[in-house]
Amino acid sequence: MTYTQRHLQETAEILQRLDTVAIEKIAAILADTKAASGRVFFLGVGGSAANCSHAVNDFRKLAGIECYAPTDNVSELTARINDDGWESTFVEWLKVSRLNDQDTVFILSVGGGDVDRNVSPNLVAAARHAKLVGARVIGILGRNGGYTAQIADAAVIVPTVNPLTVTPHSEAFQAVIWHLLVSHPLLKVNDTKW
Repeated sequence: MTYTQRHLQETAEILQRLDTVAIEKIAAILADTKAASGRVFFLGVGGSAANCSHAVNDFRKLAGIECYAPTDNVSELTARINDDGWESTFVEWLKVSRLNDQDTVFILSVGGGDVDRNVSPNLVAAARHAKLVGARVIGILGRNGGYTAQIADAAVIVPTVNPLTVTPHSEAFQAVIWHLLVSHPLLKVNDTKW
């Protein structure tokens, strides 16, 4: 079997094992957020940060939901990293944005954050703040989902079928799932051009 065949076989296996109940729960939370005139804040680092930017576009344009990603403002992000450190970057951004109990924090992450291992501590701090103010937390995550999966109102864990390809599969399925969501009858308000 070639690498390409194996990778695509793993992809097909993940697709069959996705938790559709969790995806439907996320769709319902997003619909409730929109109905309450709440906002959705997408948080992610690395490749997931790029996915957050794309998701913001799709949710704003296709679902008509007010959305933001702090990583889209590189000036503020790097100023906060430089002046205050990595851990507080997202939580301080959310505080300035007046995150409240009508809003939802949507975390895209392979690991979901782990303070003990010092992996994405900024996601953990943001999720803690969200819970403190009564905002909902949802996510599309890899492996066991880390801290985000522990506290989320709803989370989809992309199943691990090969420990060596957790990151590429997790980040690829973030896109599959958010594209499903913006096409979902509960959320979609505008058609795609093509």
